[in-house]
Amino acid sequence: MTHERTWRKSSYSDGKVNSECVEVSLTHDALVRDSKNPAAILAFSAGAWRALVDDVART
Repeated sequence: MTHERTWRKSSYSDGKVNSECVEVSLTHDALVRDSKNPAAILAFSAGAWRALVDDVART
């Protein structure tokens, strides 16, 4: 059984369909994509995603 992932945008996104923003989908891992090119996806393990978020929060 496959599940469709839910993609989220920043609350700072203007919400338009063609807006340029980063989208993230979180389940057991983290997937990140550009809303203008959704086929290109970066995949992070849960630990790597947490480390990235922690590092960004410190800067």
